[in-house]
Amino acid sequence: MNYREELINKKRIVIKIGSSSLTHSETGLLDLEKLERLARVLTNLRNMGKEVILVSSGAIAVGCKKMGLKKNELSLSQKQACAAIGQAQLMMTYQKLFSEYNQPVAQILTTKLTMLNDEYKDNAKNTFLQLLKMGVIPIVNENDTVSTYEIQFGDNDRLSAIVTALVDADLLILLSDIDGLYSDDPNSNKDAKFIDLVEKLDEKYINMGKETSSSNVGTGGMSAKLVAAKIATLSGASMVIANGADVNVINDIIHGKDKGTLFLSNKDDSFDLVEEIK
Repeated sequence: MNYREELINKKRIVIKIGSSSLTHSETGLLDLEKLERLARVLTNLRNMGKEVILVSSGAIAVGCKKMGLKKNELSLSQKQACAAIGQAQLMMTYQKLFSEYNQPVAQILTTKLTMLNDEYKDNAKNTFLQLLKMGVIPIVNENDTVSTYEIQFGDNDRLSAIVTALVDADLLILLSDIDGLYSDDPNSNKDAKFIDLVEKLDEKYINMGKETSSSNVGTGGMSAKLVAAKIATLSGASMVIANGADVNVINDIIHGKDKGTLFLSNKDDSFDLVEEIK
């Protein structure tokens, strides 16, 4: 069975893009050409009849650059302030680029606590579903201004999986600075083997996760991505980790090309999102 070919049938898709995929490595400024391509690719998915949610990092990185500060030298409160500055600029950029294709977008900022409260969680889900019904692409980020969870514990990988589970999405695509899952860190071990397919995520794979990332902009290493894979697959979604250097890889994945590491859905009826978040 060709599991890759099945991805074309996925209807509700969550795509996460990290800070390192949004900015120029040399300057830290937004890569507008890549963002424009991302807007075009996601709008085209909508034109194909897909429902699309974008989980976007980058607020702190953009805010730091705007203020001429270095992220690794900031206090927690300074990072939160930079997140507030950067989030506004990031959304303004997304609004402008998506409007070129007449595609409406919406901003959703959430926190871990939102998902731990049944009423808030239901309200968030209803908002997501209504936006999708209206043909809108929700753009999601951790609300770093009031929450320190993702700032301290690692990027939006986990958040994107939580959103995937919340809205019963079929597919999660994590765009990162690495091609997928390896048996070891390929940056330090040239003999590391690439893993194309994970049929069931067990402890063997979880133990491969290390807190490594080739970028000093993002904060999520492979360990965070494997936690995301566990949440997504147990909730009933498939997941792909792929290199976000070229956002057209999204099209390749959807059309069954052999890109990234594919984690197959392994739905568990006893899966409890709230318990997973705690």
